[in-house]
Amino acid sequence: MKLLLDTHAFLWWIGDDARLSGPAREAIADPGNDVSFSVASAWELAIKTAIGRFEADGGLRPFLDEHIQRNAFQVLPVKLEHAVSVASLPAHHRDPFDRLLVAQAATEGMTLVTRDPQLAKYGTPILW
Repeated sequence: MKLLLDTHAFLWWIGDDARLSGPAREAIADPGNDVSFSVASAWELAIKTAIGRFEADGGLRPFLDEHIQRNAFQVLPVKLEHAVSVASLPAHHRDPFDRLLVAQAATEGMTLVTRDPQLAKYGTPILW
């Protein structure tokens, strides 16, 4: 299965946070699954870092590099196709990062790992 982590799922996985559901935890841990971290999530965390809502020890880039490498996650770039497909999404959700993650998952045939029930309205496979 090809998984795309929502930003909170990534943070809860690396932090071993109990809020990450059992099925999500099992799927991320399964070596048979391809797990991806989106550049959109890095962008979201960069904005949160800049406004003081997120802090990464040692700086954001080393933090992300360490956890992506440690977990053997793939980095999913934001392609023009992803960005353009956001325009065709219904207005179920207003968060631009979540909308981009939905577009990426749909375009790439991935299952989005998220606890946000609003994102299921798009018809993209959701795991939680």
